[in-house]
Amino acid sequence: MSSVVRQIADLETLPAAKLEDRWRALFGSDPPACQRRFLVKRLAYRLQELAYGGLSEAARSRMEEIAQEAGLDEEASLPGRGRRTHTRSRELPVAGTRLVRVWDDRRYEVTVTATGFEFEGRPYRSLSAIANAITGGHWNGRVFFGLRPATRSAD
Repeated sequence: MSSVVRQIADLETLPAAKLEDRWRALFGSDPPACQRRFLVKRLAYRLQELAYGGLSEAARSRMEEIAQEAGLDEEASLPGRGRRTHTRSRELPVAGTRLVRVWDDRRYEVTVTATGFEFEGRPYRSLSAIANAITGGHWNGRVFFGLRPATRSAD
């Protein structure tokens, strides 16, 4: 087993404090506040990048063009650029996905966009706002559209 493969495999077993130390050693900065899964994946990428080389300048340029054309946040970063990386919630479907819900015998359709959601031709920042517009009451938007099961309170 190569040294890089062994190092990547070892990431899975490291406690959080050791992952953070490894981040500091590989990136020279404090790790972002994020889930363990992200840290492990990003550290694995960095180990491979250091051992085998990163993206070509042509690939980086093309990625930046695509990001700019899509109107992505300037703060978003490409691997190895050192800027803060923004990640989208794993609970949300990809842009272009259509969410359908029937409420009071009427069909409602919402489109996921890169910056939020579109409902009846209007942009919305949250599914909860759309659920409230449909029902007239307070709803968790992800529960309303079936992206997350409703939780039951303990009695």
